[in-house]
Order: sequence, then structure tokens, then C-alpha cells
Amino acid sequence: MLKNKTIAVVVPAYNEETQIGMVIETMPDYVDRIVIVNDASPDKTLEVVKQYLQKEEGKFSNENIGPLKIVKTLYNEADIYLEELDRKEIDKFVPSEIINENPANDRIILINQLKNGGVGSAIARGYKWCKDNNIDCTAVMAGDGQMDPGELADICGPVVEEGIDYVKGNRLIHRSAKYLIPRTRYFGNSVLSILTKVASGYWRVSDTQTGYTAISLDALKKIEIPAIYKKYGMPNDMLVKLNIAKCTLKEVEIKPIYRVGENSKMKIFHLIPRVSWLLFKSFYKRIWIRYFKRDFHPLFLLYWLSMIMFAASIPFLVEILLNLFVSGPATPNSILLIYIFLVFSGFQSLLFAMWMDIQDNDRLQN
Repeated sequence: MLKNKTIAVVVPAYNEETQIGMVIETMPDYVDRIVIVNDASPDKTLEVVKQYLQKEEGKFSNENIGPLKIVKTLYNEADIYLEELDRKEIDKFVPSEIINENPANDRIILINQLKNGGVGSAIARGYKWCKDNNIDCTAVMAGDGQMDPGELADICGPVVEEGIDYVKGNRLIHRSAKYLIPRTRYFGNSVLSILTKVASGYWRVSDTQTGYTAISLDALKKIEIPAIYKKYGMPNDMLVKLNIAKCTLKEVEIKPIYRVGENSKMKIFHLIPRVSWLLFKSFYKRIWIRYFKRDFHPLFLLYWLSMIMFAASIPFLVEILLNLFVSGPATPNSILLIYIFLVFSGFQSLLFAMWMDIQDNDRLQN
């Protein structure tokens, strides 16, 4: 426990037979549960974790961990309904099995996904276990050992001490970042961070691709865990979901760590187009849900007005270009004026919408 709050660490693992032991052995003592989710690894990851589980099996318990049973009263029909939804929620995840015979007395919780679902699906499954067992603070550490366990207290601290909903590490603000992070990774991370600012509404966020995070129990209950993006775009999708739920966010500085024996599975130039499309869709989902369905805000109209004006300007741009490059007649001044008006008005609406978006979400980021 940390500050009298229960702590769990979700460890997604795929083909980490050489690294997972290091992650388990270096886990700080205050971590109550190490929730390892094996994502149908074809190597010996599952067997290695089983060996560690057998060594510690039945030696650990915590009376503060476990599902809460709600006693029905005249006034808690909503709570009973949500409890039933949570019970049925497991059917929406990748099929899996809990290897532990008695999870209540084991520090290591081993969940084996029966088919490969992706890193996001493994983290979501770990989140599900932690939510069901009322863990106060759930962190995520990769199974490849690229996250310093000595920094875990800094990641969890704002959740347990300040009541922050979600904390993420930031490697880009560390002085060594430009020297240690591979250039392609640094470039790709920067591009996706810019796009994620717009899509998520957390305008001061950066290093969006880091997986070193911590989330509160309250935040886990607010988001739809099974809907978390299943692949490497999971951190970006997570930020959008948290913003829709109006969760607070804080970043803490962490070290970039490479060359500890890990074998990276991320292909950054494959990732950028896929995550960019995800963020494009997520942006409109956020604007629609937060600023129209739940609580109407003028920025909803301004964002859409800017898009309509930009779209309306395209036919005029095409005519101007045809006249310019295909030796057509000179473009009438009226066409030029309409095009300039539409583009200028579109940019103006977009800037006003972004300014309102920044102002409205600034209170969510510490």
C-alpha cells in the first residue's frame, strides 16, 4: 500500500520470456498486486510467470482488496444495476482465463488471454480485474522492463495524495530525451502528441506514446474499459475517453530507458497513419458527446462551421487551380473573393473553437 491506498500494477506481456522476470523481481514492495496479462505469447512467457506464481502462491493477502457486495435498499437501484453491468462486462473482452487458484492470497495475478488481442486489450483486461477488486490506484508497466520501478511512486503519488484521476510519465521533458530517444521515435512521438492534443482536449499533454501511467478507481469506473483501443494507439484513445469523462490529468517527468534487453514491437511509421485516423474519429466523438449530447457549448457549432466552410471552399479552389494551370480563362474576381471569404471565415471559426476548447479543458490538467 502507498499512503494507505491499495496499489496494483498491470503488466501487459507478449513474448517477454527474457524480460518478465526482471519486471517481477524489481517491483517495489508497496505494490499489492502485480497483474500480468499474457497476450497469447507463443514463447515461454506464460511458463516463466507461472514459476514465479508458484513461489509466492498463498503467501499474500490484503483485506482491502476484493469485490464489494452491495446490499439492496430502497435507494440504490442504480448501484445494483451498475453492479450487474460490471458482471456482464467480461463478455466484451478478449477471451481469457485467470490462472490463479486463489487470487485473494496471491500477489501475482496471472491472466492468460486465449488469443492475441494487442497491448491495449491486455491492459484493458488488467484494468477490468483491478476495477472489480476495488484497487485504489492502478499503474501500467510494460513487460519488457523499459520502465524504472524507482519512478513508480512518482507516477502513483498524484493519484493517492492529490486525487488526480490519471497520471502519465513524460520522457520528452527529460534533459536526456534528445540524446537517448531514437530520432524516428522522437519524431513520431512529437507528431502524435500534437494530434492527440487536439483530439483529446488535453492541450498541454506531450509524450502521448508513453505507457507508464496510473489511474484512479473512480476514473476506471467512469470510462468504458472494453472499448479501449486494442493496439498501440491505446494511450491516445485513453486520453480521449478520459477527457469525455472529465477526468483530471497530470504529467510527471520520467527517464527515457532503452537497451535493457527489450525487443521493440512498435513500427512508428506504420503507427502514425493508423493512430492519426483513430484520433480524427476520436476528435469528433469527443466534440459530439461532451459539447452537444451532455452539455451544449458554442465551440461545437464553431468547429462544425469551420469544417463546413473549408469543405465549401474546395470547389472554388479547384476552379482557381484549373484556370491557373490548364490555361483556362482568368478566374473571375467573384470566385477569388468567395474562396478567400470561406477560407478566412473557416480559420477564424476554427481558432475561436480551439481557444474555447483550451479554456474549457485547462482545469482538467495539473
